[in-house]
Amino acid sequence: MLRNTLRSIAAMLLLAAAAFTLAPAAHATQRPTASAQAADPSSPGAYAVAYTDVTVSASGRSYNARVWYPGTTGGANAPVAAGSHPGLAFGHGFFQGITQYESLLKHYASWGIITVAPKSQGGLFPSHSAFADDLNAALTWLTTQNSTTGARFEGAVNTGQLAVSGHSMGGGAALLAASRNPAVKSVSTLAAAETNPSAITASGALKMPVQYVGGSSDTIAGVAANQQKMYDAKPSATQLRVITGGFHCGFEDSSGIGCDSGTITRATQLKLTYGITTAWLLYTLGVDSSLYDQVWGSAAQNLSGVVYSAKP
Repeated sequence: MLRNTLRSIAAMLLLAAAAFTLAPAAHATQRPTASAQAADPSSPGAYAVAYTDVTVSASGRSYNARVWYPGTTGGANAPVAAGSHPGLAFGHGFFQGITQYESLLKHYASWGIITVAPKSQGGLFPSHSAFADDLNAALTWLTTQNSTTGARFEGAVNTGQLAVSGHSMGGGAALLAASRNPAVKSVSTLAAAETNPSAITASGALKMPVQYVGGSSDTIAGVAANQQKMYDAKPSATQLRVITGGFHCGFEDSSGIGCDSGTITRATQLKLTYGITTAWLLYTLGVDSSLYDQVWGSAAQNLSGVVYSAKP
């Protein structure tokens, strides 16, 4: 009997050991795979980031610019990554160099967006109207490059996926540019400021989706006097995203003379900005339809630290 009892105990121990060994494997099969998890546009994308300095000559405009783009490797003048990529023209703020936006523009490139940043209209007396034309010229230049044999961006631009964006003065100029260019399919602005001619008036005529992003602590181009009025003027397919505690210069990589401050860190504000604007551009340009929830759905409406208003 003792022998039988010992055999029974041994059998139970073996079964327990087998169950313990198999349990982690069974649990592992229930974890979502990387491809099944939702994309996080606030984190860097999959592309290496490259850049090149160019002279844009198009539509009667000529100026220097830097282009950030998805590359086969990172760094200056690397080959463009395979595929057909959306194009974006980005406008800097008043008296601000394009290097102030390097982290944001590199972020867009990591998600596959070819981004042209004009260096024009950088003096004390810029023309908002001319800046809008410069942004449109950047898109025309990209379109031409796409069909130019031997050009760096030959065959690399999806000319049906073009957008404009910008900060402060550049945001207002982006709205003016979109009102003049039917090729623009999406607009995203950061602390967009009123311009001459009026960006508020231009907003009312825009047909494509438009996003206004502002900061609640902005004392330079405050939400109430600027982005709220633009949003109110724009018909459907628009949203206003206000970062709680965000400040005007928080959309840049550093602050200079005359800058304001907020109640959140620059890193926090930029991280939110990356996610909000990248999701918007990729979704509204038709690059990634899975981002709907992060643009119009509950994920957007309940994003911590951001007040959401929308007219889908």
